[in-house]
This record gives sequence, C-alpha cells and structure tokens, in this order.
Amino acid sequence: MSDTQNLTVVQAVRDGLYSEMREDDDVLVLGQDVGKNGGVFRATEGLFDEFGGDRVVDTPLAESGIVGAAVGMAAMGLRPVPEIQFSGFMYPGFDQIVSHMARFRARSRGRFTLPMTLRAPYGGGIRAPEHHSESKEAFYAHEAGLKTVIPSTPYDAKGLLAASIRDPDPVIFLEPKLIYRAFRDEVPEEPYTVPLGEAATRREGDDVAVFTYGAMTRPTLEAAESLAEEGIECEVVDLRTVSPLDREAIVDAFERTGRAVVVHEAPKTGGLAGELTAIIQEEALLYQEAPVKRVTGFDVPYPLYALEDYYLPTAARIEEGILEAVEF
Repeated sequence: MSDTQNLTVVQAVRDGLYSEMREDDDVLVLGQDVGKNGGVFRATEGLFDEFGGDRVVDTPLAESGIVGAAVGMAAMGLRPVPEIQFSGFMYPGFDQIVSHMARFRARSRGRFTLPMTLRAPYGGGIRAPEHHSESKEAFYAHEAGLKTVIPSTPYDAKGLLAASIRDPDPVIFLEPKLIYRAFRDEVPEEPYTVPLGEAATRREGDDVAVFTYGAMTRPTLEAAESLAEEGIECEVVDLRTVSPLDREAIVDAFERTGRAVVVHEAPKTGGLAGELTAIIQEEALLYQEAPVKRVTGFDVPYPLYALEDYYLPTAARIEEGILEAVEF
C-alpha cells in the first residue's frame, strides 16, 4: 500500500501538478502569478523553485494570450496546463477555447491533438466581487471537442487532474474554490489517475437518485443523511465529469429509484440539470414515478456578498427538493 497524505482540495491540485511535472518533462504550467507567487490560491506554490521559469511561466494579464500560447504549445507536442485566475476571467480567452482549443483535432483531421488542461477556480460562496463566482460549466460542456471535469474531493482532484493532463485532447478543469480548504482527505503520494467520464456513487439508496458535482456534493450528502433519519434513502451520484456525462450511471441510478433530483449552483435555465433530465426521459421514461426536480442557482446575475446565502443551494433547500420528488 502506498503512503498517503492528508490534503485539502487545493493541496491535492498542487500535488497533482507536481507529480505530473516530475513524471513528464513535457508538462508545464503557465498563467498570471503562477510562478514565484504560487498562484492566487497558491495552487502552484513551490513549483517555480522546483522546476524553474521555463516550466512554470508567469504570463501577462492576457487570458486570450495565455490560452492561445497553450494551444500552440500543445500543437507542438507539449502538455501545457494554463491557469486562469478565476473562471469568470475566461471570457477574453473564449475565442481561443471554442475556435481553436476545441476544434484542432477535427480541423486537422486527426493529424494534431491538443493535450492541454485549462485550469480555473469556479463557483461561489467565498464573498468574492463581480466576475469571480460564476458557474458557467454548461458553456464548455456544450462545446464538442472539450472534456469538462469538476472534482469534489482531494482524492479526485489529484487523480482527475492527472488523467486530464495525460489525455490527448483538451480538458477544461474547473476547481470549486468554495471547498479548496474546507476539508481534508487521504491522498496517495504516488501518481495515480481517476478515469474521466465516470461518475462516483457517494451514497447508496433506493428511494431517489440525487445527481450533483463539485461544491454541491457536500450539502447534498448532508441533506441525504438528514432524510435518512426520516426513512428516506437517497442515492447520491457525483458526476465528476460533466462532459462527457456518465449516461450509464445516470440511467442505472434512475431505473433503480424511479425518482431524480439534480443539484447544481449554476442557473437553472440551460444548466446541466436540463441535460440530465433529457437523458432520463430518453432512456428510462418507463421507470419514472415523479417529475425530475432541479435544485439550482437562480436565473439572475450572480449576487454579491451576503446574498450568496440565498442564491446557492443549501442542504435545507436540497432536502426540500428531494422531499418534493419523493412525495409526488
């Protein structure tokens, strides 16, 4: 058995970067303040001292340039891991993401792949100012040619990041900053991967399937534990990869329970909950015993400061949504 270490999510991200850079000289990181400063959340702390300025590259504040440079590096055989300080700052690089990063394999008819992993902290709950707290994962899940990954535990953060870096195609790796330092988990010291595109069942139950990911996994589990005291057993499925979705796991959980709730902090309209609902309708309609319930953020610009407490799904709101599905 390998040695383990007790890490937070952000420490596991840093450990994953370190492990992959140590194993493969083609892996490098780039972005604003990722070098000597160690990144705004210290996810790259110490990497500059270990690997030097050629592999831990401080860039200007120019998101289009950061992503575009990484596209060129990946096309020439490197495995860059660009960091955008907050996911809300990715929009200046959006043209590079959708016009080049996502289409390079198709454009070149498979002659080139882009083994690059674009990292960004995302989501709310830390009282950040405007453009720092959005949950726009649906943008990237909608774009063919991209994989979109969102960990919810330190173990998965390291393993999914390693799998993303090793993948021959581009990955958007969104890190829920609300849980960056919220808890610790045992993480192996040695390199390992968690497969992309595979969901994880965090809790088993027969009454209702609850699908979630990222920072919402913890309040969802809290709601499930509370309802267990009332005799309602929830199966909690952590999607982990929102593109491609693990359709088999989604359908299997729904067929066994006949009821579903989807929890995410992104706005309801156009969110991933709608896609999960469509999968259930298309592939498991005859098992359905109640409408699929969506517990999500609201269709408003992300609010500032104390209003986050009303915007983000809480354990109480998730519990209420589950009860609606069960009692239908």
